[in-house]
Amino acid sequence: MLPSRRRGRDVWAAGMVENGARGGATRMAERLDISVFVDPDFGENAYLVRKVGATRAVAVDPGGGTPELIAVLERGGLTLDAILLTHAHVDHVTGVAALVRATGAPVYLHPADRWLYMQAPMQAAMFGFRAEAPPPADREFADGETVAAADISFEVRHVPGHAPGHVILYVAEAGAAFVGDVVFQGSIGRTDLPGGDYAQLMRSIRERVLTLPDETVLYPGHGPSTTVRHERTTNPFLVPTYGGGLA
Repeated sequence: MLPSRRRGRDVWAAGMVENGARGGATRMAERLDISVFVDPDFGENAYLVRKVGATRAVAVDPGGGTPELIAVLERGGLTLDAILLTHAHVDHVTGVAALVRATGAPVYLHPADRWLYMQAPMQAAMFGFRAEAPPPADREFADGETVAAADISFEVRHVPGHAPGHVILYVAEAGAAFVGDVVFQGSIGRTDLPGGDYAQLMRSIRERVLTLPDETVLYPGHGPSTTVRHERTTNPFLVPTYGGGLA
């Protein structure tokens, strides 16, 4: 059974996580200016990422906060170089069509999530609302590749489990990773949606997230940012003391 659409809460986590972010709030990782725009219904985090002081930017997972993201681009005279999707669940793609119309930026998606992406309106209907069909993705992510956009290098790590084509985007020079719905502060992604696989998710977290440096800041698809160290040592789904099995 799918969860109901809940205002300001995360319906994609295995354990419900309160949304602690604020739309348009800016957080700083070294050398990056990262702004988050929160969907008022799903609590999904859309990110606008650029080098500090730069005029070229990248959007990650444009959802319900996209109108405000577009307004920031226009007010700041910023150019959007790319739209990077960690995965294609509907809350992460509802703003793609509008953002492409406003900027003409290319869309990147892992091919294993193309079927979810093209079914965004159907996904929305399951939650009782309408969503505009996104335009076809322009480019496909490949595991291990580096995508360069807005003078930022994003290492692509394929992390299936929450969704078959889920990726995380690691910016080594800034010690930051955009992790979508794989791991949250104190929780992990749910696996009961089509294409979900719990064992696969846990393997992805063990091999592709917890292997990042401890100080890496994780920017999730819902809720506040966290770090690899914090989740490795305190996340009840991951710490053996609390029944987890990864740390």
